[in-house]
Amino acid sequence: MKKLLSLLALGLSLSLGAAHAATPQQTKMATCNKEATGKTGDERKAFMKECLSAKPAAAAKGTSQQEKMKACNAEAKGMKGDERKKHMSECLKK
Repeated sequence: MKKLLSLLALGLSLSLGAAHAATPQQTKMATCNKEATGKTGDERKAFMKECLSAKPAAAAKGTSQQEKMKACNAEAKGMKGDERKKHMSECLKK
């Protein structure tokens, strides 16, 4: 009976451990791995190295949300309180 309970506990802990969300690196690895399908040897090795070291385009130039925030912030210069809050809300919705 104790063996059965310990096996059940072990199985449960292993299944819960696998349920964690993938890290960005794991996601990137999975994407590169899919794209490398059909490549072998040195060709695959070179492709994976390039793919895994590539920076995402959004991070390199800033996200559109960040750019929008900067533009709205510049427009709201000099505004305070509720006026600024209202302007920022409307501007960011565009």
